[in-house]
Amino acid sequence: MKYIVVLPAAGSGKRMKAGHNKLFLTLRGKPILIHTLDVFEQDLDCIGIWLAVKPEERVIIQEMLKQYNVTKVKGMPAGGAERQHSVYACVKEASNEAELILVHDAARPFIEPTVIKQLTQKAHETGAAIAGVKAKDTMKRVHNHIIEETVDREQLWIIQTPQAFHTSILTNAQHQADQDGFLGTDESMLVERLNIDVHVVESTYDNVKMTTQEDLLIGEAILQKRQQEEN
Repeated sequence: MKYIVVLPAAGSGKRMKAGHNKLFLTLRGKPILIHTLDVFEQDLDCIGIWLAVKPEERVIIQEMLKQYNVTKVKGMPAGGAERQHSVYACVKEASNEAELILVHDAARPFIEPTVIKQLTQKAHETGAAIAGVKAKDTMKRVHNHIIEETVDREQLWIIQTPQAFHTSILTNAQHQADQDGFLGTDESMLVERLNIDVHVVESTYDNVKMTTQEDLLIGEAILQKRQQEEN
């Protein structure tokens, strides 16, 4: 199932405390951004990548793409003040390129190709599908550090990316959110506002987002595990 993918890459990475864009940090000597891009570069179903970037980092990223032979990046519009605005900038540029569009966190370099394939198939069939994993821990609703209730974790999922949609659905959802001045935490939230069912495809716990220094250690461990599995 052919698709395009949007990756917001204009964040500041404050929680990583790196002093610069966390996507430029390396795992096994390669920038996090390139690890993520490689997944889509190698997927034959991916026909284009759009990156939302800081204008002052565009040249750095272009050099990086050239160095690592990433050829599918078709556009790099300027990112907005919020992630939602960055994604919208890319979608407006890319909306006529394919019937399916994925949005993926640039800081999630370990998404499995099999999950992408399941997502695109489900989104093709239904209009909207997102990646997630079942909650493993006991979950409690807390207010002012006091437990209000223990929530049944069987009904709780930890949501990840990619999130896949018919391009027309995502475009409409983003336009409506923009008109309403609504800011969501992910693209699914915008689509849900249109009363469209969003399906969850089970992902893997390896699909972690590189957010803190501790996540870098997890990333190194995942890469080591994958290398051992290949040998």
